[in-house]
Amino acid sequence: MDGKKIVITGGAGFIGSNLVKRLLEKNQVIVIDDLSTGNMDNIQDVITSKKITFIKGSVTDLDLLQKTFKNVDYIFHEAAIPSVPRSVKDPYTSNYVNANGTLNTLIAAKDNQAKKVIYASSSSVYGDTPTLPKKEDMKPNPLSPYAVSKLTGEYYCEVFKSIYNLPTVSLRYFNVYGPKQDPLSEYAAVIPRFITNILNDKSPIIYGDGSQTRDFTFVDDVVTVNILAAESPSTGIFNVAGGKRITINELAHLIIILCKKNIKVDYVDPRDGDIKHSLADITRAKEKLNYEPKFNITEGIKETIRWFQK
Repeated sequence: MDGKKIVITGGAGFIGSNLVKRLLEKNQVIVIDDLSTGNMDNIQDVITSKKITFIKGSVTDLDLLQKTFKNVDYIFHEAAIPSVPRSVKDPYTSNYVNANGTLNTLIAAKDNQAKKVIYASSSSVYGDTPTLPKKEDMKPNPLSPYAVSKLTGEYYCEVFKSIYNLPTVSLRYFNVYGPKQDPLSEYAAVIPRFITNILNDKSPIIYGDGSQTRDFTFVDDVVTVNILAAESPSTGIFNVAGGKRITINELAHLIIILCKKNIKVDYVDPRDGDIKHSLADITRAKEKLNYEPKFNITEGIKETIRWFQK
């Protein structure tokens, strides 16, 4: 990735803004974001660069995408309405933005002869299948409107690859965390919520008994694998994860220790659509994309705590 013209949809969001920062070092970057879940603060430190163009707009606007994708090399499609609970409450908007927005992105990429589209999918497409680790060839079993919308995007990517010869990669993210993740939304992910509560001497809240497990992925590793996916000749679906799992109880206690606090955990009822266990097989990404996670959970949490303390 050097001297390329790149579009990042959702580039003011958590993962998108981390991707912007890395890619801006050697490339021209266009960010499209309607700021419904993204935040200009996430790209404030780079917005004055001559190499970045910010467009306030939505992936639901096909005309905008057609104009913006002219002469673009790569498209990193991060824009989405995130969160399983939010999709349970409002399935229409999740589908409209996530599924239709992905279709629009692929149409504009095809029409403008982009080199490749890298699509942010989700481990939620696996659902609660008891087999661990999750492998890309397992039958999907989505349990929420969010998961259905992400799976729909994957199917569109595969169809555009086979019918229109548009190279696509779908990256199934497993519980991404790190700097710039919003802790304030009612749908905030578990790690920023835990960290901000604990730093403010409040109890972290666990849904269920805390025995559920997750395979967490540090955002720097996600940025790296996105770039590897663009540069690689490989196409298709890939798990992106740390490749190890931790219980939510263990996670809460790790953050309490690293924040040097003495706080008890609060337990509340489990949430609809949440899965019990998650662990990825990342062999395919290692073999085809040369992906190797650099951060273990302790190192990643330390980096994230430092960012929140700042």
